[in-house]
Amino acid sequence: MTFKKFIKVCLIFISFVIMLHANAKDISNSDNKENPKHYNGLDVFELEYISDPRISPNGKKVIYTLNSNDIMTDKTRSNLWIIDADGKNNRPLLSGKNSFSSARWSPQGDRIVYKSSIDGSTQLYIRWMDTGQTALIRDLKKPPSSLTWSPDGQFIAFTMPVAVKKSKFIKKRKMPKGADWSKPAVVIDTIRYQRDGRGITPPSHSHIFIIPASGGTERQLTSGNFEHNGPLSWSPDNKNILFSANRNEGWERQTIESDIFSIDISGQLKQISSDAGSESSPTYSPDGKKIAYLKTPNLKLTYVKTSLVVMNKDQLQVKLLTGALDQSIDSIKWAGNSKSLYVSYDERAVRHVAQVSLAGKIKTKVKGLSGTTIGRPYVSGSYTVSENDVIAYTKGSATRPADLSVFKSNKSKTLTHVNEDVLGHKTLGEVHEIIYHSSLDGQEIQGWYITPPDFDPNKKYPLIIEIHGGPGLSYGPNFSAELQQMATAGYVIFYDNHRGSKGYGTEFSLLLQYKYSSPDDFADHMSGVDAMIAKGFIDENNLFIAGGSAGGIATAYAVGLTNRFNAAVSVKPVINWISKTLTADSSIYQIRHQFPGWPWEHYEHYWNRSPLSLVGNVKTPTMIMTGENDRRTPISETEQFYQALQLLGVDTMMVRIPESPHGIAGRPSRLLTKIDHTLAWFKRYRTDLDKDRE
Repeated sequence: MTFKKFIKVCLIFISFVIMLHANAKDISNSDNKENPKHYNGLDVFELEYISDPRISPNGKKVIYTLNSNDIMTDKTRSNLWIIDADGKNNRPLLSGKNSFSSARWSPQGDRIVYKSSIDGSTQLYIRWMDTGQTALIRDLKKPPSSLTWSPDGQFIAFTMPVAVKKSKFIKKRKMPKGADWSKPAVVIDTIRYQRDGRGITPPSHSHIFIIPASGGTERQLTSGNFEHNGPLSWSPDNKNILFSANRNEGWERQTIESDIFSIDISGQLKQISSDAGSESSPTYSPDGKKIAYLKTPNLKLTYVKTSLVVMNKDQLQVKLLTGALDQSIDSIKWAGNSKSLYVSYDERAVRHVAQVSLAGKIKTKVKGLSGTTIGRPYVSGSYTVSENDVIAYTKGSATRPADLSVFKSNKSKTLTHVNEDVLGHKTLGEVHEIIYHSSLDGQEIQGWYITPPDFDPNKKYPLIIEIHGGPGLSYGPNFSAELQQMATAGYVIFYDNHRGSKGYGTEFSLLLQYKYSSPDDFADHMSGVDAMIAKGFIDENNLFIAGGSAGGIATAYAVGLTNRFNAAVSVKPVINWISKTLTADSSIYQIRHQFPGWPWEHYEHYWNRSPLSLVGNVKTPTMIMTGENDRRTPISETEQFYQALQLLGVDTMMVRIPESPHGIAGRPSRLLTKIDHTLAWFKRYRTDLDKDRE
């Protein structure tokens, strides 16, 4: 080789290395210039949040679950802490590298039952509160749920899956000794055969069990190939347990259908309700005279309101208590005197706890439950109430995940501040409300935007619109690790509760009936973008769009209707409703409530709502990201859009998350992966950056 050729080869090699470095840098961690005073991605491993607060029967103490992310195992760990209701004596109760959860006070307040995997699989344990001694109740075959003490403290009821025995379809052939044959075929003959996060599931059904609180052998009370659902409720005389189930013939193909049943400890079953629709979450009043439950009509609609109903124990009088409230009710709990109930409901992106009298009078007690979903700013939160009406609940804010609060004597007090060590010294993106009207029909839409740390209103900032899932869920002014990371990267983040979102009444929720996705919700989003630009600090030459699940559908649909965005990231989308409804785990419900009929009978309707029908219009560079084990929006949906965009020559990238189900952010590193790839993709198409310097 001549010296000139050698130099030429070296120059080509150096150019190739520079190109590889540039590409790797472009799809790298977007936090490579982190400011320690701002939120950065790895902070997710330092964040903690409180969930499942459990106040003692006398209202003096609260046990809560403290959740944290382990950077070494990449999992969320749950420990149990206890604190006085006045905020004193906050200390660990069951803590360590293992997880402890689902603490439930005995009615006498002297013990708790809880779940832990400290011995391997998830099992039931008892802890005596006076001595701190603990004991394994029983080595159960499957994880238990819906733990419920009997009023006398002698038994614990719970639900647990029981496998269905199946006959063999073929006779297994005998292998030669030492042979290594392929795994046997998986034979499926049920309609509910898969579940996101669990894959193909062997047939099993949830049944009700009881076990002595002192330990011993569990006893199965229910029977039959049906799902027997919690929560459970014991009668005050310790003889009967209430639950809900759909025990109809052909239940596997039915939706929004369940009745209330009672079963005594000998296994004698009695049906309490038989109305069309779902009666669920039954609970005895403390005096045993009444039963309260949730009622949802069986309507073929995307949204159906759930109401609170009370009946006399003899079933002769049934009264609807929350008919005048145009919001769905959840989490019902009796007051200690049996004269009223507590419920939760969402209204305009705020979760409330209210007291409902037996006459139907509703009085709000607490507002702002939140903070138990740290990835995106969904409305969330839970509560419990003592026999003397003290409420313990989770409460976060726009800048903090959930802490523990207590409502007592008409005053609320926050008892913990678990993230001050991580976030107290940092400047976070600031959350602001925005109200605007859709260009489609003038409908009012509530939204929010997050400004970057050290925001200067005289400057111009790139905008990301991030669309929530559901589509019948809701965002709110809540802490979001994902959106804070985007704000740290220098973007203004806008998100809205478009038509169809929960918490704005039945009419608003049904505005997308048979229309998701469609030009209707698209108009809501684009009107919000215009409202943001009108504020004067948005660079309208640098607009980006993203969303997950239903938000991923809306994103993929939007780029088929407009070329206004520099780039898009569609996470776990549905691209083709015809294929999705016949491959996903949610098919039975979705076909019945979100579509006018079978896909083979309404082909054009399914197709017109599919982003794939608009793919020929797409010019926007689009990344599609999905978990490889997703059974809610299968990765085959992502592959269809990716392949179509490649065939059309549109800039695109497919990001596959190994082993991940639909909830990509279920593991902290995946949450980081999702946002790192999103920001790197957007950065590639920004026009306000010096790309050589970057």
